[in-house]
Amino acid sequence: MKKDKDLVFEADKPILDAGDMRPEYDFSQLEPVGERGRHAKAMRKGYTTILNHPDGTKEVTHYRPLAGSVVLDQDVRAYFPSSDAVNAALRGLIVLIPARRRAVRKARQHVKADSTQ
Repeated sequence: MKKDKDLVFEADKPILDAGDMRPEYDFSQLEPVGERGRHAKAMRKGYTTILNHPDGTKEVTHYRPLAGSVVLDQDVRAYFPSSDAVNAALRGLIVLIPARRRAVRKARQHVKADSTQ
């Protein structure tokens, strides 16, 4: 049987501020592991998850990218913190496209939209 002095009570431990870590958790010597954005290419195509249940059944879920979604590469993302920033930059570029090319592109989109309906 343990004596009372061997027991550790929560009140005896020092109170740590939010964000502080105990001294035994020293991650300063760790090297980064893995590659950032390693699965980005696969995510653009969509992916499938399979959940195995204890009763032997499987639950398969297919995830596809949303229509109209655009994924920015990491180096480009560094310049655009939000979708508003991306849209503003693209609208600035659209103004630089000659009006005739814009009219032709819009006409093509109308024809394409009508043929899909």
